[in-house]
Amino acid sequence: MEAQLGIIVGVVGIVYAAVLYAWIKKRPDGTDQMREIAEMIHRGAMAFLRREYASLSVFVAVLFVVLTFAIGYKTGIAFLAGALSSMLAGFFGIKAATKANVRTSQSAIDSQSKALTVAFTGGAVMGMSVASLGVLGVSVFFLITGGDIGLSPQVLSGFAMGASSIALFARVGGGIYTKSADVGADLVGKVEAGIPEDDPRNPAVIADNVGDNVGDTAGMGADLFESYVGSVVASIAIAATLAVDDVMKAKLMIFPILIVALGTIASFIGTFAVRAFKSYDPQKVLRFSTYVSVILLIIATFI
Repeated sequence: MEAQLGIIVGVVGIVYAAVLYAWIKKRPDGTDQMREIAEMIHRGAMAFLRREYASLSVFVAVLFVVLTFAIGYKTGIAFLAGALSSMLAGFFGIKAATKANVRTSQSAIDSQSKALTVAFTGGAVMGMSVASLGVLGVSVFFLITGGDIGLSPQVLSGFAMGASSIALFARVGGGIYTKSADVGADLVGKVEAGIPEDDPRNPAVIADNVGDNVGDTAGMGADLFESYVGSVVASIAIAATLAVDDVMKAKLMIFPILIVALGTIASFIGTFAVRAFKSYDPQKVLRFSTYVSVILLIIATFI
């Protein structure tokens, strides 16, 4: 029952992320010049992501073959699914970020609360994607293996390994690009030309902003997904090794999935809390909405 709940929550979460993305795209995106600059940043970020993922696909394919023949086809498929989910988390995040950035700037002209709502919604797309893809993937493979004490941790470890493989390269590759572009833009602009940072007269600023997206959004998304899935799978693996009877082991193994499913639901509600508190100071809004999600999760976990 808990695994089915995880699948339902995961699917609903992905749909909710798509709804948030559609809402962002409908917001005003500013002047012609703002749209032109935003489009250049978007194209640059997507070009980087395509090239990075094309290179990573070769690595993933080789490891998939190795795992399939060395351990089993279920573990190999789980590894492939984990890698694909991690890629999707980064892809969804960067699509939302590059659309939300310019719309946040335009909204800030009207009011601080509008800018906060757009910016938070842009971040919520990746947040919900990470959480939903994670709980969906873990729940599906737990269900496929029937919660078997020996097989489930093995197959789920393949899923976590796939997520880790992408995060390793996406975080480092994106980070190196980010810093290289940042330093290059600063040297050309502030040092050589004597103009402020992020000045539109410096063409290197486009590469700098592309780097901010690929490193701090796509790379961060893959990294968060890996940490999220890894912690859940580690908890399941620990439960499978405890010196208790098989019935209790099965209950303890499913418990982490139940917790993250409830946590995802609490996060749904937390995103609505931001809109309810939007008239307050932005820092307080983010803090209060986090408290809402945390308190709801604590209550649900206790029950």
